Amino acid sequence: MTLASLLVLADGRFPAGGHAHSGGAEAAVAAGRIHDAADLEEFCRGRLHTTGLTAAALAAAAAAGADPLTLDDAADARTPSPALRAVARRLGRQMMRAARAAWGSPSLDALATARPRGAHQPVVLGLAARAAGLGPGEAAYAAGYEAIGGPATAVVRLLGLDPFEATGVLARLAPELDAVAGRAAEAARDVFHDGVDALPAASAPLLDVMAEGHAAWPVRLFAS
Repeated sequence: MTLASLLVLADGRFPAGGHAHSGGAEAAVAAGRIHDAADLEEFCRGRLHTTGLTAAALAAAAAAGADPLTLDDAADARTPSPALRAVARRLGRQMMRAARAAWGSPSLDALATARPRGAHQPVVLGLAARAAGLGPGEAAYAAGYEAIGGPATAVVRLLGLDPFEATGVLARLAPELDAVAGRAAEAARDVFHDGVDALPAASAPLLDVMAEGHAAWPVRLFAS
């Protein structure tokens, strides 16, 4: 395992398309649910323990060697919003391009062939982690961090929030990210005994509702 690969994979500058997405923060700001760093922290905490946990477990399972097509179907079942399913596949397609350029592998090639319109991003992330020599725990960390890092960066742009405050939010959530990544890695181990039903299916209905509304906005700063 090389931890340097984890730094590359989790870096916001990795060209996987995440910079164009706010993780629901744009809609939350417009709805008056995020005004400041305290609101951002609560928003990110909610994402981390719901959709973040689900994504981290899918990524961990893919990194552990579970069947990516089965995981992709499981991701579909765990994403009730059509808008977010489309976003997840677009991000997966972009992640696939970046991952194949960085760590080409037969498993990535096979998934790209099987899902030409894109697999769910956490599944692709997990395969990328495996190709990079990382394990389920590291894949879970990358997915979990993305769940909170994206909104934090977006709110800096949306509200003009002090980036030092946004960074403080991420630092304060670090112990909870540790816990979520641990839960996700443990669930990934259970997949080989209990199937994909062992993976978390935590959801955030308000994020789904806001995503559907946001997708219909004629003008927006972020794609989601």
